[in-house]
Amino acid sequence: MRLSDKVALITGAASGIGRAASLLFAQNGAAVIAVDVDDTSGEETVALIRQQGGQASYFHADVASPTGSQEMIEHAEATFGKLQILFNNAGIMLGEDADAISTEEAIWDRTMEVNLKGVFLGCKFGIPALQRAGGGSVINTASFVAILGAATPQIAYTASKGGVLAMTRELAIIHARQNIRVNALCPGPLRTKMLMDYLDTEEKRQRRLVHVPMGRFGEASEMAQAAIFLASDESSYITGADFSVDGGLTAAYVTPDEPTPL
Repeated sequence: MRLSDKVALITGAASGIGRAASLLFAQNGAAVIAVDVDDTSGEETVALIRQQGGQASYFHADVASPTGSQEMIEHAEATFGKLQILFNNAGIMLGEDADAISTEEAIWDRTMEVNLKGVFLGCKFGIPALQRAGGGSVINTASFVAILGAATPQIAYTASKGGVLAMTRELAIIHARQNIRVNALCPGPLRTKMLMDYLDTEEKRQRRLVHVPMGRFGEASEMAQAAIFLASDESSYITGADFSVDGGLTAAYVTPDEPTPL
């Protein structure tokens, strides 16, 4: 199996990309530490893994907390003896996040705490664990908006994901000769609860979709397939990459058969 004898920690594992990746990683032989603040859904992810014969443990942690981030890594090593895959996936998208004029500082600060500081703390405490294990893979969830601006204004989210991408590149350089690879997964618009709650009208959804050449939202399961590639030895010569999985969005401004974007 692709991740046989590997131990993976996945944040934001209660739903969306995190849950899909947790299930797929376990199906491919990894022992999974599923991390979230939603205990009910996080435990459900672990139960689903165990039902399919996999190994998993749930851990409650707010990734924006240094204590929580340190303890989740300690839990991984205490439970499974090592850590080789760190998937910093947890993130938020707040409905009040708009343009620079109307977005409140509290919205900016909370978005940065979770989306950017959370990835920093995951790496701060997780990379030493990978070093102790002899190497491994770090995957940080960024977004297509780290490369392009969003059609629907969300200034804090966009800036946070741009920071994740920049930090990923620097960490990749720092640890390139330590058998540690660091890559950014850059999803396009997904049919997940988080984005659908944010794009809460059909007009907003169509405004986003008009830019996607494939003409549809992506699925969490498709992002999990990209993540397992980055986690596995199949991507052994890939580090510092912005791995765009976006239905062609970053390759084209707008498709010829679609109307001009709003």
